[in-house]
Amino acid sequence: MVRAFVALELSSEIKEQLRIAQGVLRGCQARLTFVEPALIHITAKFLGEVTDQKIPAVMEALSTVRATPFLATAQKITVNNPSRPHTIWCAIEDNGESGQIFKLIEDALFPLGFARETRRFTPHATVARVKYPDPSLFAAISQLDNRKFGSCTISGLKLKKSTLTPQGPVYEDLLEITW
Repeated sequence: MVRAFVALELSSEIKEQLRIAQGVLRGCQARLTFVEPALIHITAKFLGEVTDQKIPAVMEALSTVRATPFLATAQKITVNNPSRPHTIWCAIEDNGESGQIFKLIEDALFPLGFARETRRFTPHATVARVKYPDPSLFAAISQLDNRKFGSCTISGLKLKKSTLTPQGPVYEDLLEITW
């Protein structure tokens, strides 16, 4: 079995800016688990546990996803739910382009038995997970309100394998599609 997901990669410049933002968040009293900056990405679709036998079919299906490169801008640090935050993320603005990619991925993988997502797709890059919230978290986030985290061109997608370890996840690229 392979724990897999489809990702849209962000530039190293954006990841560096988000690493700096993580430094600000470290100053709050909330207990947070930070995403390793090099691993920050936009998850287009989480596949979960996939059998080794099914991976080639997933690769073939994803190879049919065609798009035009588009600009993505890392906008604002926020939380998934202000009343019960579980995730701190950077909102991504791309004029709906990644949402179109998401629909193409859903259409390509549905015939293979992958359920369609019931929640609306919101492009974002997770920077931390909230283990224990604290009001100081929102003060730290507000310090980042006027920051810009950069823009980059998204010119493809990747199928990634995720191996969970006590030190954090280890990602391996299984497939890269370039547009």
